[in-house]
Amino acid sequence: MRIITGKARGLKLKTPAGLATRPTADRVKESLFNILNGLINFSELETVLDIFAGTGALGLESISRGAKSATFIDAATTEILRENIRRTKFTECTILRGDFEKILRRLGEKSFDLIFSDPPYATGLAQKSLTLVAELNLLKIGGLMIVEHGAAENLDLPQNFSLLRKNICGSTTAFEIFERTASS
Repeated sequence: MRIITGKARGLKLKTPAGLATRPTADRVKESLFNILNGLINFSELETVLDIFAGTGALGLESISRGAKSATFIDAATTEILRENIRRTKFTECTILRGDFEKILRRLGEKSFDLIFSDPPYATGLAQKSLTLVAELNLLKIGGLMIVEHGAAENLDLPQNFSLLRKNICGSTTAFEIFERTASS
């Protein structure tokens, strides 16, 4: 796993041992960021949120491409996140450890330009994170939320969100790109 482009291009990221986590494959990440390059200008992004961050690859890739800051949420990979942030030398990062739902509720009035959610597949957490972000108004109007999930999963569209694109990557992985279109 590596940073694809930008300030930290080619940097290898530390990944967890074993099968307890499933980092986003480089080819899926590259496909996703190629699409995002056509939708947003990373250097105009103030805030990125990476839910179920794991290695932090998605948030760190965003900073490498010009985003100003990233917040990472994960219950189990704090040490790996710290190491990968240290390796990239990106100081504009915040790590929040614990249950994503409790943390999202504590974020209060904060809102983000870009949100990634990459939970374990087939757990219902993809839908739960999308719904919660919408309910709590954590995504700025015009902001994008990317939800990675199992290819067999279907997500319900929250109010004031539109689906910009759905990509199925092989037989196991899909990601959907949502845009917040209005105030709740």
